[in-house]
Amino acid sequence: MPYPYGDMKMFDLDNINEIWQTIARNKTRSLLTAFGVFWGIFILVILLASGNGFQNGMNTQIEGFATNSAFVIPVQTTEAYKGYQKGRSWETDMSDIQAIKKKIKGIDLISPILSEYSYNGENNVFFGIKGGNFSMKGLLPNYNEIDRGNILYGRYINETDVAEARKVCVVGKKVYEDVIGADKNPIGLMIKANGIYYQVVGVVQAYNSNVSISGSINETVILPLTTMQKAYNKGNKFDFFVFTAAKGHNIKDLQKEVGALLRERHDIAPTDEGAIMMFDFEELFTMFDYLFLGIKILIWIVGIGTLLSGVVGVSNIMLVTIKERTREIGVRRALGAKPASIIRQVVAESLLLTILAGIVGLVIGVAIMAVVSGFVGNTPSEDVMFLDPQIGFGAAVAATIIIVLSGLLAGVLPAMRAIQIKAIDAIREE
Repeated sequence: MPYPYGDMKMFDLDNINEIWQTIARNKTRSLLTAFGVFWGIFILVILLASGNGFQNGMNTQIEGFATNSAFVIPVQTTEAYKGYQKGRSWETDMSDIQAIKKKIKGIDLISPILSEYSYNGENNVFFGIKGGNFSMKGLLPNYNEIDRGNILYGRYINETDVAEARKVCVVGKKVYEDVIGADKNPIGLMIKANGIYYQVVGVVQAYNSNVSISGSINETVILPLTTMQKAYNKGNKFDFFVFTAAKGHNIKDLQKEVGALLRERHDIAPTDEGAIMMFDFEELFTMFDYLFLGIKILIWIVGIGTLLSGVVGVSNIMLVTIKERTREIGVRRALGAKPASIIRQVVAESLLLTILAGIVGLVIGVAIMAVVSGFVGNTPSEDVMFLDPQIGFGAAVAATIIIVLSGLLAGVLPAMRAIQIKAIDAIREE
């Protein structure tokens, strides 16, 4: 016995060798005990990485969309007011946009939207004899800052297109592939949409396909707002609009101000909440954030709970080991070993067993999820819901700290039991 008495360091080569010999005396028992810790850390890593994978996939689905935004849709009134019967329809126009910009502070971007669909299911967009059924939108250039798209060819609509009501269009990726053909350069080509010819100036692809306003950009023909207003005899009217909050401003407060101003301008009862439909995207995205926060908390609870079961197993085995080594501990006490020396020896054994099992579980878990991440990354999809399932550096450090604390926890009770052994009683034991 290298350290029969006196103080000793918790870890040095001689001490580690002695601890290893103790663990190796009963390999099967040690392996089964270590497996509990290994499994706890392994499950924690797999769950954390999977949670991150789903969160990354969700973030990909909302990438490019302004999260601090809300859209406003005029619907029928639900209250009689100023001689008007309830159920009256009303429309927004460009003067509303100007009034909102002038009177309401805190709005960053505001963009009207005019939409048109082919409800009968017949093809409405053609290039030559090839056609497809797609929606059409009249937009301003700033819309691409709210619901951003990746420009694949050419450009987006610009202020000159709007000012001159040019007969140009930007087509979505699917429109380009299905109608024009992915093997052609689309810039400058003429397509016919709802019986009118437009020149293609760009092709756009949505960053995501699950979050969009009135249909995916990929399946849309985008026109300058003024061009579409003229083509459909809309004057200066549009269907609805979307706005974003400037930094430091709350989108909910802005919604109240916008609603109040629109009611005043269109003779709608101040209490008629049903006359204006508003949808707060910021609230939706915040809900997703809280959802994933709750999932992460649940994962840590489940993972740590699983790990604790392994720690209990280590502690029990250490108690059995102390019982088996009662005579050895008694001899050490008789030769002058201090209680602190015995405690360090027992805790060191628990730490070494726990750390080895925990690190192996951590490494294998990270390695498996790295393989899964590579496989997912090599399987591209526009509707990906699981992406880059790996744990971050902070989570790995936290897991390592938990492993060390678990080792200390597992060794405390057996160590307290060891120092209660009296030398004379231990020497008498057979």
